[in-house]
Amino acid sequence: MPTPFTSPHSEDDILKRLSRHFPEASDALLIGRGDDCAMLRPGGPLCVSTDLFLEDVHFRRSYFTPEDIGYKALAVNVSDLAACGARPRAFTLALGLPADIDNAWLDAFLAGMADAARPWRMALAGGDLSRCERLHVSITVWGEAYGAPDETVFLARGGAMPGDSIFLVGQVGLARVGLAVLERHGRAALERWPAACAAHLRPQPQVDAGLMLARAGSNARLPVLMDVSDGLARDIPRLLGCDEDGKGGLGAALVLPRGQLHPEVSRYAEAHGLDPVEQAWLGGEDYALLGACAPDMLLPLHAAIPGFMTIGVVTEEGVTCNNRPLEELRGFDHFRGDAQ
Repeated sequence: MPTPFTSPHSEDDILKRLSRHFPEASDALLIGRGDDCAMLRPGGPLCVSTDLFLEDVHFRRSYFTPEDIGYKALAVNVSDLAACGARPRAFTLALGLPADIDNAWLDAFLAGMADAARPWRMALAGGDLSRCERLHVSITVWGEAYGAPDETVFLARGGAMPGDSIFLVGQVGLARVGLAVLERHGRAALERWPAACAAHLRPQPQVDAGLMLARAGSNARLPVLMDVSDGLARDIPRLLGCDEDGKGGLGAALVLPRGQLHPEVSRYAEAHGLDPVEQAWLGGEDYALLGACAPDMLLPLHAAIPGFMTIGVVTEEGVTCNNRPLEELRGFDHFRGDAQ
């Protein structure tokens, strides 16, 4: 029999459910939930990031399970910490709930979020609750910068030099395929496109890779780094300090061989008469790591980081991918819409 609809009766009811999934105490906190503020226990400088995760903007409940929504809402924030070489420690959660959310849905949502927090033992420090017309999730995460308190490493965008090698950790284009097939077929798409759907529904933050990059840079010129959330076409200029047309900063000559793309990206592109490299280039919500480093760092990084792939070189100006200029392609912009 289906579980009967049971709406949360009060804010206290929701808070009790939060406590089932997230312990009140943590070594990341001096004072946790239940007061007007939490008190942190920083081991050194903190890295902080905030993201919104909004129904019908970032996800649809028609094909995201409650567990998927909870998981991805936190994972995309953790990816920002990975991109700075930071270790995730804790987060706050602001949650706006529509009237049709019941206790069973809320428990599943929190279970998915707990799955994303568990590998790093992230503490839930507090947040806020409200009613909303559509589901609204806002998360702020913080993490500890790598290194001793007086010698911390922060991997930032900018600071690359001509001749530096450009690298990628993780797949590009796969989440774009997942979005397309889920929009068209709903969850039935998981049968034919399991990897693509998983990439869109449950992205895997590259935290270990970020920490390894911070460690590698602690005794050398630091790599520059960011995560790929809006596609290579938009994020490469951001990494190099360019405007959206690739002007005003350094350039890049990128090479994305078809043979290095995920098979589901190639299969989807071929089935729809598309260029698979272009799909990977446009991407969107990949949450791979994109960076640049001195060429003499490549050998140890290739050996230490699974999935580490060199994809190009920093140039004096202009951005190209497989000899195509950036002006021919656009990535994802929440305010302009998808350029698909």
